Amino acid sequence: MHVSVLIPTFARSDKLARCLASLARQSFDASKFEVIVGFDGPDPRAEAAARETWESCGGKAHLDLVALPRSGYTIVRNQILARATGRLLVSLNDDVRPAPDFLDVHTEAHAQRKAQGKEVAIIVGASPFCRRENETLLDRLVQSTSMIFFYDAMDRERDNPDRDWGFRHCFGLNFSADLAMVREVGGFLARPHLYGYDDIELGFRLCTRFGLPVLYRPQALAPHDHFYEPADILSREHNLGVAAWHFARANPAFAKACFGRDICHPDELAYSLEFIARERSVADRIRESFLQLSNIPGCCFDGDHQHALLQMQFQQFVLLKRWIWRTGLLEAAGIGEARIAA
Repeated sequence: MHVSVLIPTFARSDKLARCLASLARQSFDASKFEVIVGFDGPDPRAEAAARETWESCGGKAHLDLVALPRSGYTIVRNQILARATGRLLVSLNDDVRPAPDFLDVHTEAHAQRKAQGKEVAIIVGASPFCRRENETLLDRLVQSTSMIFFYDAMDRERDNPDRDWGFRHCFGLNFSADLAMVREVGGFLARPHLYGYDDIELGFRLCTRFGLPVLYRPQALAPHDHFYEPADILSREHNLGVAAWHFARANPAFAKACFGRDICHPDELAYSLEFIARERSVADRIRESFLQLSNIPGCCFDGDHQHALLQMQFQQFVLLKRWIWRTGLLEAAGIGEARIAA
């Protein structure tokens, strides 16, 4: 087996079915890849949809559907990693739609580097957010700025394929790496019911242990079938703050490299408390505007200056994102709501 595609999932049968339909139609040799889907808890509807989709779409590659106890996707990722038999790991989310040549691009990127005598690399593909009718201003911000991912910055340097983007760009929804190396560094750092950082923390250990560059190959296209409401993004930032604390405790070197400081240090926590108290009124005002983004049509910024206007709009919400993130950090550190609200 050459490629192992790993997909954690739970309760998203329609999205998983669309992802598997795309994988079933890959131009890559079906005898050379396997797809391992890990279900984070009992999910009979999604399992049935996965089997039906694979068969109806003529999937020839090996499909392994693994039912696991409810524990969170980071643990699921690690458990299905143990079942992989390929030489190359391809990590996907259940809500991406790989293009027909997706696996060809990933494998050829690794093969080309080997043929050129270059070091092994982590390859990150492009997973831009899907478009929909009647897009909101929030949709446009998510698509075109670094609100969630950093594809906007990466796409500006498409003509620089050898740029090392670093571990912070090892996005779990679409990357590939040498499976033996992933196992040698211990796989994903799995923590129950946490959201975020498991992918880039693995990228950090791979880059540190083996000196791997993180290279962007936008031709490895798998559009991201996910849409956010404003409250979803605020919840995401809070959850990232919670996860940051736990990952920093587990791997302090990663956290210092990622955040540029020791986020668990008492001085940092004291600063977070001070920041939350000082900026509360500003954050509350910004939140009111942010929550309106789903009520504003995305076309309001159409025209020659669309990109600049979207970037300016995004910058208006950076303080709020940081404020929410620090509330999650303090919560995980055991500093309760009473002190945060003080």
